[in-house]
Amino acid sequence: MKWQHPPIIKIYEALGAVADGRIDVLENTAKVYSSSRNKWYDVVYDETTGAIMTNDNGSYWKEYLGYPSIAFFFVKGILPYDARMGELLKGIKWKDINQEFKNDFDKTLAHIESSLSSPESEALAIYVRDIDTRIATLAPDMFGKKILPPEGY
Repeated sequence: MKWQHPPIIKIYEALGAVADGRIDVLENTAKVYSSSRNKWYDVVYDETTGAIMTNDNGSYWKEYLGYPSIAFFFVKGILPYDARMGELLKGIKWKDINQEFKNDFDKTLAHIESSLSSPESEALAIYVRDIDTRIATLAPDMFGKKILPPEGY
C-alpha cells in the first residue's frame, strides 16, 4: 500500500528536524525527535523495496508520508538535502505553532514564511516544490504494519 502524498508543510518540518540534528540514523532505522524533544518517532526502511514505516500522527492516522520519513530520506540521500534551506527552519517549535493555529497548516506555513526575508522565502518555496515533486515520483510503499504514535507532547 502506498503512502498518501504529504501536506507540503511536512517537507518544511523535515528540513527543520535535520537542521536541528533531531534525527539519529542507524543503517535502515532512525529515531526522529519531535520539536519539543519530549518524544521520538521510529522509522524503519526497506532498502530493497524502498518501503518505509514511521509512527508519527500523520502517518498513522492520515496515512500520508510524515516528516520523520522525509527527514530520513534527506539524511540517507534519497532526497537531496540543502543545508542552507534547513538552516532557515532551524529551532522552530512546530508543535506549538501548529497548536496555535489549530493544525491549520496553511496558517502555520504563512507564520513561518513571515519570519523570513522575501528572497529566503522564495528560494525555500522553490526548493520545497522540487522536493514535493520528487516525493510524488518516489511514491514509497508502507513497510509492514502501522505502529501507534508515541504519547505525550
